[in-house]
Amino acid sequence: MKYHELKTPSYIVQEGELIKNLKILNRVQREAGCKVLLAEKAFSMFRVYPLIADYLAGTTASGIYEARLAHEEFGSAVNPHPENHVFEPAFKPDEMIELCGIADHLYFNSLAQLEAHRHVWEPYEKAGKMKIALRINPEHSTQEGHAIYDPCGPGSRLGIRRSKIPERLPAGVSGLHFHTLCEQGLNPLIETFRSVEENFAPFLEEAEWINLGGGHHITRDDYDVEGLIAFIKEIKEKWHVDVYLEPGEAIALNAGTLITRVLDIVETSDLPTLILDASAACHMPDVLEMPYTPPLFKALASRGGTESAPEPCDEGVWVRLASRTCLAGDVIGIYRLPALPKIGDILTFGDMAIYSMVKNNTFNGMALPDIVLERDLEDEDRFELVKRFGYEDFKGRLS
Repeated sequence: MKYHELKTPSYIVQEGELIKNLKILNRVQREAGCKVLLAEKAFSMFRVYPLIADYLAGTTASGIYEARLAHEEFGSAVNPHPENHVFEPAFKPDEMIELCGIADHLYFNSLAQLEAHRHVWEPYEKAGKMKIALRINPEHSTQEGHAIYDPCGPGSRLGIRRSKIPERLPAGVSGLHFHTLCEQGLNPLIETFRSVEENFAPFLEEAEWINLGGGHHITRDDYDVEGLIAFIKEIKEKWHVDVYLEPGEAIALNAGTLITRVLDIVETSDLPTLILDASAACHMPDVLEMPYTPPLFKALASRGGTESAPEPCDEGVWVRLASRTCLAGDVIGIYRLPALPKIGDILTFGDMAIYSMVKNNTFNGMALPDIVLERDLEDEDRFELVKRFGYEDFKGRLS
């Protein structure tokens, strides 16, 4: 397809930007001697799983369906036997039976869960077909402003505290796992690992491998990639363990857009409000959940929230971008644009590959956006329609 043939709204994933990110992660993998996994919870567009498998060691899933998706779709001629890692705060018995047939690394969130399912996983572990880890809680928070994403916060249910682990790792457990970061650089990782060294040293000495979790913004322009490589080498040399990383956002960071069309312009009491065919609540839920304001191409400035108009400006015009759902707070943000758009104009939001397709919904009967892959080609027909959703996708979820 050509660009002008695309419908709105559509998620467009840029293959070239994806490859750029994957090359950085592959370099970390090669030079540090570690393994990098795709955290499917951030990006599960399996159309590009064979491409990702060319660069990364495998995947990490947060549930049975993600684990099945990886088992069925992730792999390539370069990487025909990728690793399939799975963590859930609690596993159901029937899930555990299925997981032991498709996964090769399982992570348990509590000793009670480990022992409850031992009769299922232990034969696989003893046969060398499965590796088992415990998720630990370092109780050392590095989050600022995102309490919902802080596994070390008060009352967190994620990870086992030091006081709850016996003096030795339970039989069959060979790995440790912690995941405490969210869109962060290298220093919070180092700081967290120092806390792990201080409080979990006896278990590091026993462990054969460790997963440093996700939340690493390795492909961000200002990330200290050289420092990360050196730090992983230090961990391997000091503790004699294999090291895993499981970034999600870093794989598809800045590799996707969401195009949307202006359907109407409403003159509210303070600002022109543009009604779009894309929705924060349905198509980019993190806008309301975190909250955050997604980047908009050609915008001169932006701010979040739904209240209080910005000060008048000499250049451009402030507008509120909102959706056509009936949710009053379904507002994407307030943006300063060079000029007031016209009805029918297309606007483009950036960084829409991650935590968009995996979180979207059909509230209010809103159609899901098309999924499009922009191939890394110069051709005008470089846009591949991967998936178009319709009424049956909405209806099939309800009864």
